[in-house]
Amino acid sequence: VQLVESGGGSVQAGGSVRLSCVISELPVDEYAVGWFRQGPGKEREGISCISTIDGSIWYSDSAKGRFTISFDSIQNMSYLQMNNLQPEDTAVYYCAVSRNPLRSKLAPEQSTYYDYWGQGTQVTVSS
Repeated sequence: VQLVESGGGSVQAGGSVRLSCVISELPVDEYAVGWFRQGPGKEREGISCISTIDGSIWYSDSAKGRFTISFDSIQNMSYLQMNNLQPEDTAVYYCAVSRNPLRSKLAPEQSTYYDYWGQGTQVTVSS
């Protein structure tokens, strides 16, 4: 299984970034994709999740209203559109896959519910 994120970079406050995650060689058809981030000196934080079963979506409070998650079932890709970025959004962003989308739906912010992880992509927001 491979998860590869891309799209990170440096932006000024108020700017936007679109992250992509390519998911390949996954042995299941139904799963959940989560996006996490880890800022400098901070713990890993779940920010969004989407289920490939029913398309249900969850956002953390920090992501609501600014971030949009999506999933392309044909290309097996997930996207995280992030708008109005602020310096506190500076972090390494990871995509992850849960083979048990029903479990991850109960606690989408729980990193231990995810089975596969990408290598991460850095997003830096300057003021």
